[in-house]
Amino acid sequence: MSTATREATGPAGQPTRPSGKGGWGLSGSSPLALAAKVVLLGMVAAITVWMAMPLIATQSWVLLALLLLSALAIFVVYLQPRYIPPKYLVPGVIFLLLFQVFPVLFTVSTAFTNFGDGHRGSKEEAITAIESSSVKRVKDSATYSLSIATKGDPATGDLVFLLTDPKSKEALIGDATGIKPLEGAEVSSLGRVTAAEGYTILNAGQASTRSKDISNLSVPTDTGAIRAQGISRAYEGVKARAYDKACDCIKDTTTGATWKADGDRGSFVNDKGEALSQGWRVNVGAGNFTRVFQDKTLQTHFLSMLAWNFFFALAVVFGTFAVGLAIALALHHPRLKGLKIYRILIVLPYAMPAFAMMLVWRDMFNQDFGLINQLTGASTNWFGNPWLAKLAVIIIQFWLGYPYMFLVTTGALQSIPTDLTEAAGVDGASKFFSFRTITLPLLFVATAPLLISSFAFNFNNFNAIGFTTEGGPFPPESPQVGGTDLLISYTYRLAFGAGGAQYGFAAAMSLLIFLIVAIISIISFRRTAALEEIN
Repeated sequence: MSTATREATGPAGQPTRPSGKGGWGLSGSSPLALAAKVVLLGMVAAITVWMAMPLIATQSWVLLALLLLSALAIFVVYLQPRYIPPKYLVPGVIFLLLFQVFPVLFTVSTAFTNFGDGHRGSKEEAITAIESSSVKRVKDSATYSLSIATKGDPATGDLVFLLTDPKSKEALIGDATGIKPLEGAEVSSLGRVTAAEGYTILNAGQASTRSKDISNLSVPTDTGAIRAQGISRAYEGVKARAYDKACDCIKDTTTGATWKADGDRGSFVNDKGEALSQGWRVNVGAGNFTRVFQDKTLQTHFLSMLAWNFFFALAVVFGTFAVGLAIALALHHPRLKGLKIYRILIVLPYAMPAFAMMLVWRDMFNQDFGLINQLTGASTNWFGNPWLAKLAVIIIQFWLGYPYMFLVTTGALQSIPTDLTEAAGVDGASKFFSFRTITLPLLFVATAPLLISSFAFNFNNFNAIGFTTEGGPFPPESPQVGGTDLLISYTYRLAFGAGGAQYGFAAAMSLLIFLIVAIISIISFRRTAALEEIN
């Protein structure tokens, strides 16, 4: 065997593929694959650098180490030529972590905190916010020329104040963290900053749309804070409330009132137990979970809301299944003509956008101009009575859900061998007996997992409530819990309600909902495993 032949074959005579220079499998790749690999790895490197900067700024060393190790692992996997399976597994693992594991872990961690409006940041940030919001203008206070700017989009970017010192005429920039000199700014003859590198100065129209954000922004200084007075002037006021480190409390310099720090609640509290609106994020342990059973509103309405939640999910799942199966059986006949037309008409509701159809149905149930009342000649207030509102919600879900069950059961019926029912008919069994003992059990083998997943979906079907009744009607004694509220719609109201977001409590409620659905699903899957013996 020649030297060239020996180099081209392996130990057992198997041909080997040249690995390219350096053993990293780059030169052996096609030009297109090589270009794709370079582009994708370049994107990984760019994203890593982009994500590393804020982590370094906040000194999040553990997250930074995880980020760098992840990027290093990606480079090692895709630059080596031998181990092929990891190259296909890594993308799936990354998406699993990003869209499944991390959101779940974040929800679980949030459920044990008081995270929400007024409790978002650290204690230091809460102190700064309290002091800045209490700023009052005093006589002879400094007045600055003001230009309002953002970094990025004027409609959504973070606001900053571009100021001109009234004495030194120096350009300054201020935000919620403080004030500092602004280098390279252009100042007009009137003393206003007209341009600054990296910032977009808002015109009058853009500033008016963000008037609330402008009025809420305070730039802390050594003696107080700078606040906007319109969109062209700003003043420096003094703090009416200041933090005293000696007593770990907030003192009001005008009234003498005092609020002491409560580490368990993450708030500054006075002697009456009243807390300031601005607090900080702390771990509350199982407090959010115990609150579910201690809150007076939930104590009164939780069991009834849970019972309605179960009834709604079960009624929608089995009701749509029964309707869909009945239609599928009616159309499951070899001599039926126009079958395609019937199926298209039946599936039509399933092809329409669900949220749009819910809004249409909501108008159809309107008491004054709704189509249903006009056709029946009645003046029924469907959404004013809790029981009628629940009936309306279920009717809407029946209309939206039965086409899906029709498709599922039609496919399952076509997979059942006809010789089984024919043999039963020869033995003298009636059609109903054959359906109950042969067709239906075999049908459940294919559809039981889908029914369980449909139950889980409808148990958390926020759209069914949010786009129709919005949880109402609400009784006078309980404006937070409506007659058609599901657990998920009540949780949404907690998280994004007008009374202020309570993300920690909402996360705890979400975990309780998950546990309920998970337990029911596990039990159901174990029971449906017995159906496999039918095969």
